Amino acid sequence: MRVILETKERKKPFLPIEAETIIPSNFLKGPELTVYEGNKERLLSDLFTIVVEGTAVSPDKVEVVLKGDTARIKRVGEYMATGTIRIQGDIGMHCGNFMSGGVIEIGGNADAWLGREMLGGSIICHGNAGHYCASGYRGEKHGMRGGRVEVMGNAGDFCSEYLTGGEVHIHGNCGDMAGVEMKGGQLIIEGDATRPCGNMKDGMCMIFGTVHRILPTFEKIDTKKLPDRNVTVTVYKGDVANRGKGTLMIQKPHNEGDQHPANTLPGPATT
Repeated sequence: MRVILETKERKKPFLPIEAETIIPSNFLKGPELTVYEGNKERLLSDLFTIVVEGTAVSPDKVEVVLKGDTARIKRVGEYMATGTIRIQGDIGMHCGNFMSGGVIEIGGNADAWLGREMLGGSIICHGNAGHYCASGYRGEKHGMRGGRVEVMGNAGDFCSEYLTGGEVHIHGNCGDMAGVEMKGGQLIIEGDATRPCGNMKDGMCMIFGTVHRILPTFEKIDTKKLPDRNVTVTVYKGDVANRGKGTLMIQKPHNEGDQHPANTLPGPATT
């Protein structure tokens, strides 16, 4: 079954839409769900043109397609366990919160907290991701615990904060403090990063761009050739300030004189 949701023109287009009900399993009950526009509860049909193609007997056979002006829609895919969500453009904050299975594909950019505290499944973002990608919410001691997040563009600050399990793959650059407080899992950054993996306790981070201002509490232990990439990386252990057992691999040497690179992503996340 394919459910196509195309946004309608709104009188107040800057109001966020809280749409945690948009997960594949809910559409087995019918398309008429409710969401919140600002503080007002709305029928899904008030805000979207809904087209349903085919039928399904289980949620893993349901595909939800979001079209139109979707950048202000938050919490899509929250607690999703199976099925597929495809977003043709940008998506708002908290997409894939607590997701445990299924696939979310984002054609544009994702706002902050993409894959927040994710447990399983797969998210692929073809654009950039905002701050706190694959992290925990404020005050939480666990970020992403399982599954896979892949971002084809850049990610903002605090990407993979408190990463505990699963894999995060950023094809572009990361902002400040990627992998801070890592406890496990794997973080791959193809581009540059600044002050990565502070207070790292466990897990593995591989960075193939330039690392700006590496923290002095990482201990260089080896160099290693990665045959699958045909590159040589410097291997560090740390963060030794926290008796960390994490592994940090860097292809390019850092430059102590580098300043924080310009952040072209949206400003700090708020809610």
